[in-house]
Amino acid sequence: MNAPKEIVNRKAKFEYTFLQEFDAGIMLVGTEVKSLRSGNGNLSDAYCLFKNGELYIKSLYIGEYDHGNINNHEPRRDRKLLLKKTELKKLDKRVKEKGFTIIPYKIFFSERGLVKIQIVLGQGKKSYDKRDSIKDRDMKRDMDRMKKEYQ
Repeated sequence: MNAPKEIVNRKAKFEYTFLQEFDAGIMLVGTEVKSLRSGNGNLSDAYCLFKNGELYIKSLYIGEYDHGNINNHEPRRDRKLLLKKTELKKLDKRVKEKGFTIIPYKIFFSERGLVKIQIVLGQGKKSYDKRDSIKDRDMKRDMDRMKKEYQ
């Protein structure tokens, strides 16, 4: 079984400061799992919110399965995330504080072949923090180039 690489929200690290990470299960139907195995998903617009004490991910795009039939899934439906009660309470308490949010960062397959999503408790970066991130990234790129030149 050839599992694809993980699906990552690359903009998240630039937009947010990561404070705490959680690996959550996600409730999917069969065609969604098959579609994710073929790498057909996108996290760029997705966000998490609490509804009746449960955590849901909204606007997560999982494309329709190519070989699906009339029972194929809806691409942007709400999906429930599965976490332990203590983790849910901890997240709910922190999200109610000002400036904290839950960001879906990565979808991957566990060793057992289950679909997992890595969610991150984060705080939005200010514009000067983003400039620092850009500067650090450019310096790292320049250092890597220098290393390649002298090897």
